[in-house]
Amino acid sequence: MADPGSVKPSILIQLDTAPQPSVFDGVVAVDSGVDHLFRHGGIGPEGVRDLVYGALFTRGPGDLKRSAIFVGGSDVAAAEQVLEAVKKSFFAHFRVSVLFDANGSNTTAAAAVLAAIKGSGGNLQGVKTAVLAGTGPVGQRVARLLSRLGAEVAIGSRSLDRASTVASRIGEMTGRPLSSFSGETNLLDGLKEVSVVIAAGAAGVTLLPESIRERLTDLKVAIDLNAVPPSGIELIKPTDQDVTHQGLRCWGALGVGGTKMKIHKAAIQALFETNDRVLDAEEVLAIGQSLTSGAGS
Repeated sequence: MADPGSVKPSILIQLDTAPQPSVFDGVVAVDSGVDHLFRHGGIGPEGVRDLVYGALFTRGPGDLKRSAIFVGGSDVAAAEQVLEAVKKSFFAHFRVSVLFDANGSNTTAAAAVLAAIKGSGGNLQGVKTAVLAGTGPVGQRVARLLSRLGAEVAIGSRSLDRASTVASRIGEMTGRPLSSFSGETNLLDGLKEVSVVIAAGAAGVTLLPESIRERLTDLKVAIDLNAVPPSGIELIKPTDQDVTHQGLRCWGALGVGGTKMKIHKAAIQALFETNDRVLDAEEVLAIGQSLTSGAGS
């Protein structure tokens, strides 16, 4: 029998909005060194409180940092509601740390932004950037992080109204104006003078064809988060990792994926350092920056 005074084992409670909790997220948790993984699927906001209370009331204040929550699922919007319900369940000092990474949105966005930082010489301040499919869950987080780092951000979408709405909302969050354009009707004009472009669209959809890309004389960095053919940005291969094609520094989905996995594992490990962290996009990026400081991304 373990000594009651010894360090408690780490417990990660996985709350997934899908009927079956993500096996991917479970494997990463185990590989990150979690001692015990409790997996719950089909979770909505209404089912959160009692699960959170189970984590809060079973350990003393000094041991709460050894319990943590991971919020995931393929439906990012639904998972965001679960995250809010988790946070509302905390009170006083009764809380545990939480990582939000539904559909890999935060870790993928952080890894993409780290590639953009590297490709831009280590600083995005004032750099003109564009996010294609910027209204999706990953695209929105990429745009948000770029804006917080001082980049000038344009959001592209098939719907100009939707792009404008997202640009306005992110601008309110970051205190910096974002522009918007329609990817179908105004792609060339929307990418004029852009130095960094990140494609965050659906699998197998080309967002930036070669016929347009070759006319973008200011473009220096291209990052494609689509691993399924055809490429989201023609010319880029999924395995590209800071590969130069026609004078353009390129990252593909698998090239970004290695950094994403390192960030994911480090973020899980960071949950057990204290009991009061909420790791969303900005916090996940900060973890990624600490990992890549002085090293290639």
